[in-house]
Order: sequence, then structure tokens, then C-alpha cells
Amino acid sequence: MSIEEGKWIVYWRDYSFNSYLYGSNIIFHSEDDVEFNNPLVPPGTVINTWKSQANYQLERVEPTLPIIDGERSYKVRLDVTADKKDSLLVRFRFFQKNGTSEGIYILRGDEGVFKCPIRTYYYEVDLIEAGAHHFHFHSITLEELGDNEK
Repeated sequence: MSIEEGKWIVYWRDYSFNSYLYGSNIIFHSEDDVEFNNPLVPPGTVINTWKSQANYQLERVEPTLPIIDGERSYKVRLDVTADKKDSLLVRFRFFQKNGTSEGIYILRGDEGVFKCPIRTYYYEVDLIEAGAHHFHFHSITLEELGDNEK
């Protein structure tokens, strides 16, 4: 994750407990270029998951998302080069401290704006296959919007 003022860039750093590896060919060309290829992956499959809170003992990964709150709106941008347009979805899942679901936001396309629920304690972001069998993932950018930017 790269940090600028009010802006976070999230990269796909490595193979992990949270990546779909079955039959997948994943090549890490650079920090901002991960090539994914799997012609047999079914639609709706979660390709990779990023978390704002992680259990290192279980997953051997550190949190990969910034802490956000329910007071602000956020702009999200998916930077990916895919074999088909709009063939990947980004799903934000928000949770309370006890793990109860607090809400979901799904990004269809390249860019959107969301506000996380006020009682969010942690959240996860899923990259979901919706027709893309080959793509280059570059990053997901989260940007905190000011009070007048909605």
C-alpha cells in the first residue's frame, strides 16, 4: 500500500491465503503489474482479497488496507487492463467488531464513490471475476473526499 495525503494505493503484493490459485497463472511483473490468467475460472469467483484487519497466525499476511471511517465519503478507482471491458467487480464488505456484516458496496466499472457504514470496525475488498480470464492488475486507489465533494 502506498500512501499520499488522503489517498491510498493498494497493490496485489503476493500469493497468499486470500488469492485464487486453482489453475491460475499469476505473474508478478512489478509492484503495479500483476498478470492473471485462468481460462476456466467461473464468474463470481473471488480472485483476491485485501483486508484492513488480518489474523497473522492463521493467514501469514499483514493488513493491506487503510483504516477508514463512516464520517467521510471515499472515491475508489480500479486500475486494470482486462481482455473484456467491465469484466471485474470490486466488492467492499464492511463488518462490526464482532464480525456481523454492516453492509456491502460493489464497484462496477472503473470508478465510484461510497461511504462506509458508521459502525464499521474493519472491512475487506474482493476482486471478483465477471468475465475476465486474462488481465493485468495495477492497483486500487482509495481517496478520501472532502465535505463538499460527494
